[in-house]
Amino acid sequence: MKKIKVGIVGTGFIGVAHIEAVRRLGFVDVIALVESNQELADKKAKELNIPLAYDNIDKLLANPDIQVVHNCTPNHVHFDINKKIMLAGKHVFSEKPLCLTSQEADELVALAEKQEVVTGVGFVYRNFAMVQQAADMVRDQKIGRVFAVNGHYLQDWMLLETDYNWRVDPKVGGKSRTVADIGSHWCDTVQFVTGKKIKEVCADMSIVYPTRKASKLVESFASADADSAYELKPVETEDYASVLVRFEDGSKGSFTVSQITAGHKNDLLFDLSGSEKSLHWEQENPQYLKIGYRQQANRILCDDPSLVNPSVRDYNHFPGGHIEGWPDAFKNMVLAFYTFIAEGKNPRKDEAKFAMFKDGAQIVHIIDAIIDSAQQGKWVVVK
Repeated sequence: MKKIKVGIVGTGFIGVAHIEAVRRLGFVDVIALVESNQELADKKAKELNIPLAYDNIDKLLANPDIQVVHNCTPNHVHFDINKKIMLAGKHVFSEKPLCLTSQEADELVALAEKQEVVTGVGFVYRNFAMVQQAADMVRDQKIGRVFAVNGHYLQDWMLLETDYNWRVDPKVGGKSRTVADIGSHWCDTVQFVTGKKIKEVCADMSIVYPTRKASKLVESFASADADSAYELKPVETEDYASVLVRFEDGSKGSFTVSQITAGHKNDLLFDLSGSEKSLHWEQENPQYLKIGYRQQANRILCDDPSLVNPSVRDYNHFPGGHIEGWPDAFKNMVLAFYTFIAEGKNPRKDEAKFAMFKDGAQIVHIIDAIIDSAQQGKWVVVK
């Protein structure tokens, strides 16, 4: 098989995760990267062993060998870069959020259809084996009718007043932070598992620190120098949110998102309440799916390929007990994306096993509805 040639735009935390996952596939080559200036691009290219380094995306898009581009930039440039990539006729895999407004999202979906390119969005959690198992059980009606879905996504990396990041600035991160950053993942995951779309929301948001002490802009999850001078920065986006949801079939749900909850590093969790059983999954213990019963002992299913449903086995790459986590789910995600491309499938007609731009756009509409609900203090329909 001729290898698929790839370019990466942005090489921060998430960009490096994309590179590592793609390299694990074996039939894809990362041949170029883009950074904000040539000096940084050259430095990153040397560190990451990537042959070509550019200081702007136009130079990368002019390279005829590159078939796919990964957009791993800050949120505020997602729309422009995704649009440029598609107009150049190249396939695109974008980090979430897809863009900052529903109008932009709809424009990108329309352009993707017009250009007939394959699109992907970085909703990784649906690609864990036990999330696939949960979705399989729901589809096969193994837990009965789903009445409700509840859960949370909690982190602590913004707990301190001195924690500051580009995501706090609405001009760069967007008008929502915690909901758009991690609530989007929760919504995508539970919609995938239940097979039902969120249609109405009622939200409450809070800001813990009206101002934060910023020493300098630092990469996500990096620590600022405690001895450096601080600059007070206003905070306009939420640290915490509670959201009630109504699904398209009338079933209900709720979730909490927080980036200020001590001791929770990347704690995504969901509970599905069915008429026969319940399902419980935690991202920080991803190899286990708890199956709850009313009149018999609960079960805990592990991600052993010999125990999960046959359709789930491709999401496990090692024997039971060999723990597979976030990087492996990320690999599963890009494997599905690149297999779709390698097999020459049509994004208009063929079913995809990964989140496409149309899925990312629907999440942007949910985020906008949550923001509107919090501001208006009432239920809002997702448009």
